[in-house]
Amino acid sequence: MNRNQNIRRLRDESFDLCIIGAGASGAGCALDAALRGLRVALIERDDFASSTSSKSTKLVHGGVRYLEQAIKNLDFAQLRQVRHGLQERHLVIQNAPHLAHPLGLLTPVFSWWESMYFSIGLHLYGLFASGKDRLPKSRRLSRKEALAFMPGLHPRIYGAVLYYDGQLDDARYALALAQSAMQAGAATANYLEVIDCQKDTSGKVQSVLVKDHLNGETFPIRAKHFLNCTGPGADTVRHLVNPQLPLRIRPSKGVHAVLPLEILGGNTALLIPKTKDGRVVFAVPFKDSLLLGTTDDPVTDTHTEPVLESKEIDFLLETLQPFVQKPVRRDMVRAGFGGLRPLLAAVDRVHKKVKTKSLLRDHEVEHDPVSGLFSLLGGKWTTYRLMARDAVDAICKALNVQEACTTASHLLAGAQGWSADLPQILQSEYGLDTDTCAHLSQTYGANARKVANLVKERSEWASRIVPGFPAICAEIVFATRFEMACTLRDFIARRIRLEIIDWRLARQAAPTVAQIMAEELVWTQQEKQAQTNAYKSLLDSFESHTDNAINP
Repeated sequence: MNRNQNIRRLRDESFDLCIIGAGASGAGCALDAALRGLRVALIERDDFASSTSSKSTKLVHGGVRYLEQAIKNLDFAQLRQVRHGLQERHLVIQNAPHLAHPLGLLTPVFSWWESMYFSIGLHLYGLFASGKDRLPKSRRLSRKEALAFMPGLHPRIYGAVLYYDGQLDDARYALALAQSAMQAGAATANYLEVIDCQKDTSGKVQSVLVKDHLNGETFPIRAKHFLNCTGPGADTVRHLVNPQLPLRIRPSKGVHAVLPLEILGGNTALLIPKTKDGRVVFAVPFKDSLLLGTTDDPVTDTHTEPVLESKEIDFLLETLQPFVQKPVRRDMVRAGFGGLRPLLAAVDRVHKKVKTKSLLRDHEVEHDPVSGLFSLLGGKWTTYRLMARDAVDAICKALNVQEACTTASHLLAGAQGWSADLPQILQSEYGLDTDTCAHLSQTYGANARKVANLVKERSEWASRIVPGFPAICAEIVFATRFEMACTLRDFIARRIRLEIIDWRLARQAAPTVAQIMAEELVWTQQEKQAQTNAYKSLLDSFESHTDNAINP
C-alpha cells in the first residue's frame, strides 16, 4: 500500500465510484466493487478503521440480546438482523482465518430455571446459523465444568451455558479489506478529508475536493458516483452535498475497559446477560488481556473521539464483580477505549427520545435524487459484507453493470497460503520467540514471512519493540512501507493493537516506534519529537478521564 502512488492515481484518474470512509463497510464496498470490475477510489479522513470499526467488542455474532428482544417483542425485523449476522458469521471467519476464529462464550446461571431458559434461547440462536457453519453447538455445564472452563468465576453459580460465536481483530480485518480492494485495482489512501464538492448543472455531484492532512494540499477526485460510508459521521457528508436531507443517524457511545486476563482465566469469554439497566456486557479475551464492555449511551457529538470515563469504569466493574471470585479493583484497569455506533433511526424518530439500545442494528442504502449521493447507513461489523453487497448492487444498477457479488468466497489479504502451523514454521526458519511467531501469524497471515524477512535487512529489527509484548521492530518497518501507517498512533493503536490493551506499554513503545518511522518516512528531528509528544499527550488525556494513575 504505497500512499504516494495511490495519491497520484486519485489525482489523475476518473472513477466509476468514489467511496468516502474506509472502515469495515467502506473497505468492504471497495473490495466488492473492484471485484465486479468497477474503477474504485477509497478515501478516509483519518486512518483505516480509526473510528467505529476498530472500537468494537471484537465479536462476530448475530446478537444474543437482539434475539431475546425479537422473541419477547415479536419483532421480525430484529429477528431478520440476527439471522443475517449468524448467516454471515462463518464467512467472516472463512475469508480471513488468521484474523477471525471461533470463540466460546460462557453464560453463568444461578438456578435450574435460568439454566433451562438460556439453554433453550441459545439453542434457538444456533438454529439460525448457516448450514455451512461448523461452530460447536451450545450446551449446559455443571458448576464443576463451568469452573474448569473459567477458573475465576464465583463458585456460588449453579452452572452455565456454553455457546460459540466468532472473534476478530477488527482494525486488522478492515485493513485487510482495504488491502484486498487495492489488490483488485482500487486506489485508496488515508488522511484525505472531503471538504467540498463540485456539482453539474443539474445538481449532481461530479467531484469531491479533498484535503491531505499530512501536507495540507487539496485536490479533486472525479467519479460517476459517490458512496458515503462514514458511519456515525454519515449525516455530515449527507448535509455537505444536500443540506435539506433529514438526519438519520442516532449515534450511541460504547466503551470497554481492559483488565488482566487472569481475572477469569482460560480463553473463554463471559456473557453477563443482564445488567441493572437492561444491557448485555461481555468480558472477552483478546491478545492476552480481557476486554470488558460495552455500554450504550446516546451522544450528539460525532467529531470528538469518545473515551473511557471514570463513571463508566465503575459501572463495568460493578457489573463484573458478582460473577468473579476475587475483588476487581480500579487499579487493575490497563487501558480502555470508546467508540460510536451508527444506529439508524427512521426519519420521524431521530429527534424523539428513543433509547439507543432499542434501535435496530440494521442497515439501509439511501440514494439522494438531488445530489446523486448514495449512503450506506447503520449496520454492524458482522454484516459488513451484506451491507457492501446491497450498496454495490445499487451502484451497479445505476451504472447498468450486470456483474454479481463474489465476496462470499474471496480470501482476504494474508489468508491465501496461510495455515495454522505457520507459527511453528516461522520459528524454525527465523528463530524468533514462540509468542512472537504466533503474533506475526495472527496479525499478518501469510504475509508474516515478509515481516520476518526484514530481519535479514537489519538484525536489530528482530528485537521486541517493548518488553512484555510480542511485536518486533520489523513490524514498524513493514507497516510504514506496506500498510500505509503514517503516524505513531496508526501503528501502535491499529497495526499492532497495543494502545487498546495497555497504555503503559504503549507509552514505552512510542520512542522506538518514532525512531524507526522517522527513518522510513524521513522525518526531521522536530517532526519526530512532535509525533512523540503528541502521542504521549493523547495517552495522558485518556488517563485523565479515568482518574487512574496508569503512568509508568
